[in-house]
Amino acid sequence: MIQKNRGLSAALICVVLALLPQGSQALLELSASGPDVASVLVGGNVTLGVSYSRASNAAIIWRRGLDPVATWTINTSAPPDIHPGLASVLGVSANGSLQFVGVTLDYSGGYSVEMTKSGQGTATLNFTLTVYERFEGVVLTWHPDSVVEGSKRWSLGYTMVRGVVQDATWTFGDTEIQTSDRYHVDLNNLVILAPVRTDSGPYTLTLRNPYSNATARTMVTVLYGPDEPEVTASPDLPFHVSGSSLNLSCGADSFPPPLYSWTFKGEKLDDGEVLTLTNVQTSHNGEYTCSAVNGETRTSQSKNVTLRVYESPGDSPVCSVLALGDLDLQYRCSWPGGTPPAQISFPGLDNSSAPGLLTLTVAATQNLSGTSVSCSASHPVLHASCNITAAAPAPFLPSLSFGVSSEGKIRVTMSCVSAAVPVAVVSWLKGTEAVNNSQVYSLSSTELTGEDHNITTFLLHQYTCSCRNPLGEQRRQIQLRAPVISDSSLFSNRDGTVVTLTWEVPPTSIVTGFEIQMQGPDLERSQGILPGRASSFRTIQQRPGSARSTDILNLDPKLNYKFRVVPKARLINGEPSAVQHIGPGSGLSGSAIAGIAAGIPGGILLLLLPIGFLCLLKHRHHNEQVRYPMTTDKGLKTKPELSPNNIRMAGGLNNYSPDYNRLHQAPSERSMDLPMFVPPAPVRVATTV
Repeated sequence: MIQKNRGLSAALICVVLALLPQGSQALLELSASGPDVASVLVGGNVTLGVSYSRASNAAIIWRRGLDPVATWTINTSAPPDIHPGLASVLGVSANGSLQFVGVTLDYSGGYSVEMTKSGQGTATLNFTLTVYERFEGVVLTWHPDSVVEGSKRWSLGYTMVRGVVQDATWTFGDTEIQTSDRYHVDLNNLVILAPVRTDSGPYTLTLRNPYSNATARTMVTVLYGPDEPEVTASPDLPFHVSGSSLNLSCGADSFPPPLYSWTFKGEKLDDGEVLTLTNVQTSHNGEYTCSAVNGETRTSQSKNVTLRVYESPGDSPVCSVLALGDLDLQYRCSWPGGTPPAQISFPGLDNSSAPGLLTLTVAATQNLSGTSVSCSASHPVLHASCNITAAAPAPFLPSLSFGVSSEGKIRVTMSCVSAAVPVAVVSWLKGTEAVNNSQVYSLSSTELTGEDHNITTFLLHQYTCSCRNPLGEQRRQIQLRAPVISDSSLFSNRDGTVVTLTWEVPPTSIVTGFEIQMQGPDLERSQGILPGRASSFRTIQQRPGSARSTDILNLDPKLNYKFRVVPKARLINGEPSAVQHIGPGSGLSGSAIAGIAAGIPGGILLLLLPIGFLCLLKHRHHNEQVRYPMTTDKGLKTKPELSPNNIRMAGGLNNYSPDYNRLHQAPSERSMDLPMFVPPAPVRVATTV
């Protein structure tokens, strides 16, 4: 039952839908039959065309903006209702399109059409009409009349006799200008915000519409400056030497070019871009001011330049190092004079500097000894330097000198000088006690001088010399000795009439003079006295303590003489030197005899070596031949005489050797020539086999 009712309801719904009016589903459709944005040249004709469907006898209304300009019901016999002021231009076509004939510029604007049909609703379309005119007489204009850099804004526009602009393009040089943070562009103007000098140049405006285009150009010059002037000197030097000449030039970027003027210490100088200074002196040191003025903008800028006229220091920098106590060194460097003072520094020790003079105190350390420290002296005119090397005292040898004072005292002077930087301080010890100034001793920077009548005053003590600076110390001990001759020798001329006696003295031996003594005949013959032999030494010369040789004249080459040197410490005689001999009986010299004596043992050894070798061969040969006992004569057999090569050590060689003591004596002490070597006599030997 329920299913029957449902089928009946569906059939009723289908009948009702079929009986509904079909027109209630058709709506009015309206569209443009041409472009909705239309353009026309002034005086021409144009139509804003429409098309529609599913409607007949529809009512239309054309409006310009909000104002109706034409109304009509399509396909009726009644003419369209046109606004009275527009009837000469406007008309409505049979399909409802709006027609324009001989249009003027006034008809540019927005238009709309509204179509209504009872039961089918209302439809609307919008149109834009632009009436164009060809361009004539386009001219660019400025505002304000001049462009000044730094002003807030400046605009460039245009005027024309006629024409309607559809599009405007501004270019600067070859670059199109777009709206940005520096430019604002529209159809009427180009606005430059905060113009700068780089905005100077050619500007071009291009106007276009569908029927014509126009171009206008102009050259824009931005007034600017002056900038801060730049002042230069020619020659361009950081300083100038007194007496030289130079030019100061001033230049500032500006348009138009500026006017220049100069002042110095408030005094007005010449006008112009260049200021010439001749024979400059130190009084010309100071600030010179250049002023630049823009005659158009009335703005100005000034710049100061400092002129430096210098004089260099004289000579060269001087370096030194001093000792401050026993622990510190004070390095010092100076370079006086000059304008301004030179800057002094020790780059290797410290970063500080000072004008003219710099002293720097540092702790004395071992690494400073032998290290070269450089002083840098910098002056605007030139740069110089000096070096100083501190050094610990070097090993040294004391220097000794002896003499006699005006009071007849023995004078002993001991000097100690050690190469050291700073200079070493010298101190003295006598034994273990410090030596100070007294009646006997006097001190100077490097010397100790003692004066006394008694030589034992100096011989009883050991002296110690100490050389010290903050980098170290060196010591030497001095033990003085009594007068003594360490060596002597004698040389004769070819004729034997002149001899030169030389001698040496130990450096610590106190000697104030020498007596030259001779034993032998007198040197000069007088009153018919024949030469004889003196039995004792007598003094023939006296020589000062500095002498180390003397010449003795008028000798008789046929006679014998003995000489010796006696060292003296004032009135005290020292041990004489060895006696030197000269004369026909003097024989070989002591040195020659010593050489012979030293060579004899070596010669004997050379002789014994081959003898031993021959004996060894003979013994071996004998052992090989005698195998059985043999009886031989037991009589005496005489051994051949020994040659020097057959001398045996057991023989009596010592009995025939020279007297070595006599060989070492001075030549004049020998009374005869040296003995000749004589081999020992033959020895008979009984041999039993």
